[in-house]
Amino acid sequence: MSTQAPRPPENPAEHAEESDGDLAAPAEPVAETPAVPNPYGEPGRPFTRNPFTFGLLAGLGLTVAYLLFLGLQAAGGVLISILVAGFLAIGINPIVVRVQRLVKRRGLAVAIVAFGMAVVFCGGLALLLPAVIEQVTAFINALPGYIEGLKGNRWINDLNNEYQLIERLKSAASAENITSAAGGLFSVLGQVFGTAFNAIMVVILTLYFLVSFDKLKAGAYALLPASRRPRAQVLGDEILVKVGNYTIGALGIGAIAGVTSLIFMIIAGIPYAYALALIVAVFDLIPQIGATLGAVIVSLVGFSQSIAVGIACVIFFVLYQQVENWLIYPRMMSRSVKVSDLGAILGLLIGAALFGIVGALVAVPAVAAIQLLVREVHIRRQDLA
Repeated sequence: MSTQAPRPPENPAEHAEESDGDLAAPAEPVAETPAVPNPYGEPGRPFTRNPFTFGLLAGLGLTVAYLLFLGLQAAGGVLISILVAGFLAIGINPIVVRVQRLVKRRGLAVAIVAFGMAVVFCGGLALLLPAVIEQVTAFINALPGYIEGLKGNRWINDLNNEYQLIERLKSAASAENITSAAGGLFSVLGQVFGTAFNAIMVVILTLYFLVSFDKLKAGAYALLPASRRPRAQVLGDEILVKVGNYTIGALGIGAIAGVTSLIFMIIAGIPYAYALALIVAVFDLIPQIGATLGAVIVSLVGFSQSIAVGIACVIFFVLYQQVENWLIYPRMMSRSVKVSDLGAILGLLIGAALFGIVGALVAVPAVAAIQLLVREVHIRRQDLA
């Protein structure tokens, strides 16, 4: 008779482990991949990271960074031209899109828009040049008489008796001195017109950007990861719309300046009011200094009529520029670009301080883009954190 060994007491924990193991999926055997010999040999041990190696790599990095800085500095003018051309292309693109809906071809739409702008520019130039030349000549001829009329002022007469101011002003305002000064001015203008190559390059680049706008935009989006591409495309298209709206807003501000100046000049009796109003409207499109240039030209024409009219022009444009800078400009930009009044003013001041006219030109669209990215990217990530 055989005797069986007593079975050990059952452990509930073992049953639990067995039951858990029964429920779990059986592990699949891992296939071992045969090692493939490297035809170029096996990599060796990394170099020792001693202070000399670290300093050498850091020095090379600083050298490359400095050379890159010098390259960007040398190509600064070209980069600014590319930036301005891109900005103009983005601003003009909505007009091209509307024309394209009618003609069905992108190249033809760009050609029509470019031809229309060229006609407006050349027509305005042909209208303004005769009036400007005539008024500047009249002002130069009348300047000695204005200085002579200052003798009727008692306070100025006392200064004249002591310092001979009138005689010095008359001698300074003589035809010979004015002609020599004009010659120096024209030499400076000749140097300024030497930069016409950059202007032509900006025009050509703008046309190229407009023709290839959709391809350039698609290529820029293709550089992003595929998982983030749809959202980046939505945000990028919204930024482009804001830049286009900014251009429309700037045209509206220039139109308001031109119409307001026209009403004032008609009331004040200033000749060539329509041509001068067009000058004010076009110059007002130039950030930071455009409104001042238009005001100076109109004021000079006003002084050619009488001192009272000239002073009235100065007072009008000083008051109007304050209204435009602190009321019209922020309100128009807040509606067209959806930027707050404070954001538009601060962006304009900071952009002009950092990059001059170009900075002021792109300040408001840049503020709009930054606000959109902060609201839709940064703040949403903070909400999910």
